[in-house]
Amino acid sequence: QVRPVESGGGLVQPGESLTLSCAASRVDFKVFARSDMGWYRQAPGKQRELVAYITRDGEANYGDAVNGRFSISRNNAENTAYLRMDGLQPEDTAVYYCKLKIGSIEKWGQGTQVTVSS
Repeated sequence: QVRPVESGGGLVQPGESLTLSCAASRVDFKVFARSDMGWYRQAPGKQRELVAYITRDGEANYGDAVNGRFSISRNNAENTAYLRMDGLQPEDTAVYYCKLKIGSIEKWGQGTQVTVSS
């Protein structure tokens, strides 16, 4: 089954950094190169929101809450997308999900927990 797998979450203190990975190992690398990748997050009691999105052409867009602090990238040779998160704050605490979009098909990962707390 084609489903991306997230990793890299954990517990950090305010101001620290984390890098999340989203691997789509079961996807042909040519197909992955034609996909769009997105990171979303959902905090307890809140709706899932866009964090960052990168198109097949490498164009990146960010949610207002993270713009300037987070950076999305992709490595098509490794079928992997990354989310670099700097200056983490307690309000960034959430489950972070990766979404792979190939044409009209969307596949979500299971999520990885990020907790920011002193």
